[in-house]
Amino acid sequence: MNGLPSLLPSTPLGDLLRDLRAAHGVSQLDLALRCEISPRHLSYVETGKAQPSRDVVERIGEELDLPLRDRNALYLAAGYAPRYRQTPLEAPELAVVREAIEATLGQQEPYPAFVFDRHWTVMMANRGMTALMEGLIAGGPRHANILHQIFDPDDLRSFIVNWDEVAGDLLRHLRHEVQRSPYDLEGRALLDALLAYPDIPAAWHRTNFANAPLPMVRTVFKGPEGPLSFLSTMTQFGTAWDLTIEEIRVEAMHPTDEATRAWCRAQA
Repeated sequence: MNGLPSLLPSTPLGDLLRDLRAAHGVSQLDLALRCEISPRHLSYVETGKAQPSRDVVERIGEELDLPLRDRNALYLAAGYAPRYRQTPLEAPELAVVREAIEATLGQQEPYPAFVFDRHWTVMMANRGMTALMEGLIAGGPRHANILHQIFDPDDLRSFIVNWDEVAGDLLRHLRHEVQRSPYDLEGRALLDALLAYPDIPAAWHRTNFANAPLPMVRTVFKGPEGPLSFLSTMTQFGTAWDLTIEEIRVEAMHPTDEATRAWCRAQA
C-alpha cells in the first residue's frame, strides 16, 4: 500500500482538510495564522478555488501535528506524490531500527515486552512475553491483535483480574487515535469490532464515557500460581520520517510486586 491511508481516490482536499482540522480542534483562522498564509487563501483551498503548494501542504501537516500517514493523504488529495514512504521492517535499510528494537526487547528479559503496529497487532515479542502468554493460555492467545486478545471472552479477557480498568483505558486510547485520524477506516473497524464483543458496558459505546481515566493502570493477570501484576511503559522512535518507524510501539511490562518478579525469573 506504500503507506497510503484507506481513502477513496475521489476524496476532495477541502473535505479532508476540514475533517482533519476538526479532529484536531483547530479553526480555519488559527491554522492560517500558524501556517503564515492568508485566511482567504486557506478558505479557497478548502472550497477548491485554490491549489496549495507543496510547501503549504507540508506546513499544514506540521501545524496540525499530523501523523505521516495523514500528511501523505494531504499530498495525494492536493495532486502531489506522497512524501513519506513505508519501508518493511525486515528491509536492509531498517537494520539499525531492528537492532534497536531487539536490544530493547532483550534488555527487558526476563520480564515481558512486545512490539506492535498502529492498529495494535503484535509484530515481535521477547521470551518473557511468550512465557507469560503461554503460562496463561495453553498454546498462547487466539489473536495476534492485542486489543482483540483483551476484549475477546475466549482469549485473554477471562485472565485479567481488573479487566474493566484495562479494557476501558485501552478503548479510550483507541478512540482518541481514531478521532484524530478520521479517515483511518481500519482503526474505526477495529473500534467497532471491540464494541461488538459480548458484555461490553453500555457506557463504552458513547464517545465520552463517564469514568475518568486513571493516572496509571496496572494489568493484573490470574496467573497459574497466583496474581501477576504489571505496569507498562510505551516507547516510540523520535523524529521518524518513515511510516513504519513512526507507527511502531514497544511496550515493556514491569512487575509491581516480588511475587510477579519471582514468577518471571522462574520462567526464564
